[in-house]
Amino acid sequence: MSNSELLSVEPLDLQFPFELRKQISCSLYLTNKTDNHVAFKVKTTNPKKYCVRPNTGVVLPRSTCEVLVTMQAQKEAPSDMQCKDKFLLQGVTASPGVTAKDVTPEMFSKEAGYLVEETKLRVTYVAPPQPPSPVHEGSEEGSSPRASVSENGGQASEFSFQRFSADKVEPQENTPDARALITKLTEEKQSAIQLNNKLERELDQLRRDSKRSQSGIPLMYVLLVGLIGLILGYIMKRT
Repeated sequence: MSNSELLSVEPLDLQFPFELRKQISCSLYLTNKTDNHVAFKVKTTNPKKYCVRPNTGVVLPRSTCEVLVTMQAQKEAPSDMQCKDKFLLQGVTASPGVTAKDVTPEMFSKEAGYLVEETKLRVTYVAPPQPPSPVHEGSEEGSSPRASVSENGGQASEFSFQRFSADKVEPQENTPDARALITKLTEEKQSAIQLNNKLERELDQLRRDSKRSQSGIPLMYVLLVGLIGLILGYIMKRT
């Protein structure tokens, strides 16, 4: 902040986050420290490079005015990111009721006897803000847990181990309800298999008996085969 008697200027260094082929703006705040109207004018050593709005105006008593300085898009970066451009802010006490359109260049003429207060401003380039780096969560797909072993052949780091453990998902089959359902279906399947084996043995016995006697056996054989088909169909639906 300046130590001027008329206008306090903030900041004294115009900082531009330099980027190629991009317009960059910086705000300048002028505060009137007096009970009078103060007219101001902004000059620069490189007027083609900067656009100042407003470049002239009036700051009311005990109030603040914002001036926007815009640097035009640059095609080349300066060497060592150093800028030699300068700005000069001129302030002078104005008559009560004066407006911005009443400000003339003659009001800032020292030769005409006006008391002109001047504040010099410099321009500096700063690095543009960097976007945050993306955070990769979890291990890469298809990678082996052995990839997290340290270079000296020791154990994997605590961070790598915790990350691997967090990515491991508990299978749904390990829930109590799922385990009970699997156990029940397994028991029913075993019972059906035992029943099927028993029926097959009885069928073999009937086949052997049919060779010795032909009365009533064909009908029993057909009924038994149909029963086996129904039981097998039931087993397939349940499993």
